[in-house]
Amino acid sequence: MTTVPNPELRRQVIAIYKRKLELLYLGRDYPQGYDFFRPRLHRAFMAKAHLTDEKEIREGIARAEFVRKEIEAL
Repeated sequence: MTTVPNPELRRQVIAIYKRKLELLYLGRDYPQGYDFFRPRLHRAFMAKAHLTDEKEIREGIARAEFVRKEIEAL
């Protein structure tokens, strides 16, 4: 039996994924370079793609926001 995902969490996850393009743009100025940054960003997203537990999804969202803010601060 599959459960229907929380619509608010789904919206937040989609918004973060859309911001991935923004993160890729910011990654151009990453200290180790874009070629270092891009595959790691992709792996980070894919590592969380299987999550179904709401608590884990919320933690992933919080982590993504933290990383985005850290990259913007560079």
